Amino acid sequence: MKIIFMGTPEFSIPTLKTLIASEHEVVACYTQPDKPKGRGKKMMMPPVKEVCIEHNIPVYQPKRIKNHDEVERFASIDADIAVVIAYGQILPEAVLSAHPYGCVNIHASLLPKYRGAAPYQWAVINGEEETGITTMQMDVGMDTGDMLLKTHISMTPDETAGSLHDKLMLMGGPLILDTLKAIEEGSLVPEKQDNDAATYAPMLNKLSGEIDWLQPAVKIEQLIRGLNPWPSAYSFLGEKLIKIWKASVENSDDVISCHEAKPGEICHIDKTLGIGVRCGQGVLFIQELQQQGKKRMNAMDYLNGHSLRIGDLFRKA
Repeated sequence: MKIIFMGTPEFSIPTLKTLIASEHEVVACYTQPDKPKGRGKKMMMPPVKEVCIEHNIPVYQPKRIKNHDEVERFASIDADIAVVIAYGQILPEAVLSAHPYGCVNIHASLLPKYRGAAPYQWAVINGEEETGITTMQMDVGMDTGDMLLKTHISMTPDETAGSLHDKLMLMGGPLILDTLKAIEEGSLVPEKQDNDAATYAPMLNKLSGEIDWLQPAVKIEQLIRGLNPWPSAYSFLGEKLIKIWKASVENSDDVISCHEAKPGEICHIDKTLGIGVRCGQGVLFIQELQQQGKKRMNAMDYLNGHSLRIGDLFRKA
């Protein structure tokens, strides 16, 4: 097949490279515009663009693909299908129907769960034991199109958004090859999504990481993993913002010193477990943290340089 590839971040690259190495032909690439990054605000191209340039694939970077001229240009490309993975723009009907096999999306969840911008992060935050990749025939809704093929993966107890990202991004390539083969053979049977079973995974931002210590320790620990590496979970200790990168959960009944503590209060310090903080239910032991402007370190190294005491209180802003 002749393919238009549509993607932007690092997550898209393994799938793009799989398609380039396959029997199919990537005839064009759509990605987001270059953006200024870093302290010097140097213009940087998206990771997908770099790969396409290396392979002499034409690259298009419209700010708004729904504009009339952009739709016409997209439709004028000699292609059979568009493969979309983390592109970053909503595609209008005129783009979705511009080529014979439409647009197939590679979505990082087991649809209909976790439609939206941050599916694998919310899978970790919500304590899922399993997730995966779904290929989907795109329609004008937000991840509402017919499901094509799925592949599943079990999540480890210490899974972070970062570790899950690295696993899932390697699964898109093989699944899209299977999907394209089934489309060519006419053997694919699209499956309608059950809207009643759908959940939404909204975009994350820095405020998403503020810890509510009234929540159970289990939920806070899941939030920490789901926001690692970005935007990270955090709280305030005095006037200092503290990012929390790793923690474990203990039953409050097993930590006698925490029985009378209030949520957010440091109630136990253990050289093995870390810094114990009372939660709405249970105790969270912080094992890796980072004070604003300082390097990331384990709890014991932090304690060696900071005078934390039982009764000190983590708080919201």
